[in-house]
Amino acid sequence: MPPPTRAHLLARGPLAERANDFLGKAWERGWLPPPALDPQALWALAAKPYGARAEVAEHGGRSAQDVADFRERLTRLIASIDTEADLNPLGRAMAWGQLSRVVKNRLAFGDLWHKRPELLETTLAAPIIVIGHMRSGTTRIHTLLAADPAFSHTRYCDAYHPVPGPRGLNRMKAALELAMLGLLNPWMQSIHPMAPAAVEEELAWISAALHHSIYESQWHIPAYSAWSEARDPAAIYREFRRILMTDAAHRGIAARPRVLKVPAFAEDLATLLAQFPDARLVLAEREHDAVLKSAISLAANQMAMQSDSCCLDAIEARWRHKIELREARMESALQDWQGPVARADFAALNADWDGAIASVYDGLGLSLTPEARAAMHKVMAASEDGHHRDHAAQLARFATAS
Repeated sequence: MPPPTRAHLLARGPLAERANDFLGKAWERGWLPPPALDPQALWALAAKPYGARAEVAEHGGRSAQDVADFRERLTRLIASIDTEADLNPLGRAMAWGQLSRVVKNRLAFGDLWHKRPELLETTLAAPIIVIGHMRSGTTRIHTLLAADPAFSHTRYCDAYHPVPGPRGLNRMKAALELAMLGLLNPWMQSIHPMAPAAVEEELAWISAALHHSIYESQWHIPAYSAWSEARDPAAIYREFRRILMTDAAHRGIAARPRVLKVPAFAEDLATLLAQFPDARLVLAEREHDAVLKSAISLAANQMAMQSDSCCLDAIEARWRHKIELREARMESALQDWQGPVARADFAALNADWDGAIASVYDGLGLSLTPEARAAMHKVMAASEDGHHRDHAAQLARFATAS
């Protein structure tokens, strides 16, 4: 069935409305206990399976500095949620679900790295990193490059269920998760199409170390955003590299260059490049007003489901700030960068994606093989009737209504 018409930017799906009402009544009447969105409670729940080994699991593969950074981030993020986000019952349940998973995965990875330290010695091929604002064409560039059989990429199931598990289990978890998300948020697939084994950005991997980007796109948490933006993100990107090495070793793809993409990379580019000094960069470029409109649509879609007091003016102000901040930090980082850089313009990709991608390969000093080009044409043909066209129609309708 097609999704219902998204009547306005802060629209909520019918199942989300019903789930929110049910949870509110269930907590108020004592049918269910409300989730304990508290750092100590989250740690206690996650640590229970490890018993006396919990501290070893927390420190596995990590420095004391990185352990302390995560602890402080968790405390500050939850404080900001409590005082600023004004979450409704569904939002509070979703926040608890996300953060409890983050802490559980934190311990699971540390336990794995303690038992198998060789994972953190995995040699990685020089990555290709797509840099650019959210909604600037980064997803299309990422997907096209990932189609090249000479490269490797992250799948949705790897991104959101990154701890290695029995064969096929993480993919099954991802499928169930996406099915539930689709029921709660019927417009999400039109804004950012996802499938369990499809190409996916690594946003969840920096979010696993509590980078602010995924959380500020769902919740109004200006205090945490400001604090995290001003803080050295080195601990986050050290954890990111550890997860990347583990995924590459587990899947046997470390020798192939990984195509990486997260819009938040733009804001931390200098730190990211310190971790990957041999990287090749692809810069996605699009007119800022168009980026802003699309970013507001995405953030409003996620925030409206989790809070009853969303403010479009505040969302717009946040994303104007993000665009300015990321532009300034990208420019600063690139001043000292001597590695390969290619540029891809959004309009040029729309007009002639084949030519635009060929130019990217030239800029990176890479060979675009017939096999790669054929795989890319297959990807583009499959996307002709994709969900992304629905989002463009939504934005056009909102512009007409305003």
